[in-house]
Amino acid sequence: MQLKIDGLLERIGLNPKPPRIGFAFSGGGAKGFTHIGAMMAFEKFGVSADIISGVSAGSIAAVLYAAGLSPQDIIDCFQEYDEFSNYTQLTIPKTGLFKLDRFAKLLDSWLPVKHLEDLRIPTVVCATDLDAGKSVGWSKGEIIPRVLASCSIPIIFPPVEINGVKYVDGGVLRNLPAWAIRKHCKILYGLNCSPLNRNYKYKDTLLDITLRTYNLMSKANTLQDLNICDFVVRTSGSARFGTFDLHALQKAVKIGYDATCKVLELSIKS
Repeated sequence: MQLKIDGLLERIGLNPKPPRIGFAFSGGGAKGFTHIGAMMAFEKFGVSADIISGVSAGSIAAVLYAAGLSPQDIIDCFQEYDEFSNYTQLTIPKTGLFKLDRFAKLLDSWLPVKHLEDLRIPTVVCATDLDAGKSVGWSKGEIIPRVLASCSIPIIFPPVEINGVKYVDGGVLRNLPAWAIRKHCKILYGLNCSPLNRNYKYKDTLLDITLRTYNLMSKANTLQDLNICDFVVRTSGSARFGTFDLHALQKAVKIGYDATCKVLELSIKS
């Protein structure tokens, strides 16, 4: 069943041509830096998106790119702020361990527009409706609260309330948001930046247990979306990066670039 995407049909209707090529960016924390490398590869091969969807880290990549920032611009944004404390603040645990207020201010300063409907490329930000237990997508409305909702890993970050509804990370149910745009594009590239780390070593902390559980869950729920993509970029080398390993930026970008170039070489031939 195709879930309703708030504002998408109106947004596409403003486009002089129907969407042909779509990018679906998965969640993955700092592994999401591989999406920047993917953008570089797409530009190198002259492949441009007519529509984009994103979950969690993928939603950040999606809105920044759709707003007109170049891959290098996005690198510059994150390179200046390479500590977890630049984005979060420890809070008294009630609904989450950390607040994302600092990240909200940074994202607001990076974005040249405030609403999804003002982005240059139609974009769907996906999250999980915690109250109704379903995946949701937005293509209109304020960008900041919707991206924060898409990124709010349960227990780590508090749910985000929008119009009286509580939302959490989109990766809880669908970590690769191919479902959101599949019927609106002819060719869909899925970018799965979050392979499971098979060399995991248990750490006796609430944070580590929560993140490992989340990673296992998101690994299990990507299969159905991988199967509906025309081409999938898998960045296996990013498995070694931690969810909040912001110092992995340059290495992750290279991994994303190399993996995407290989897929594009095959896809263009076909």
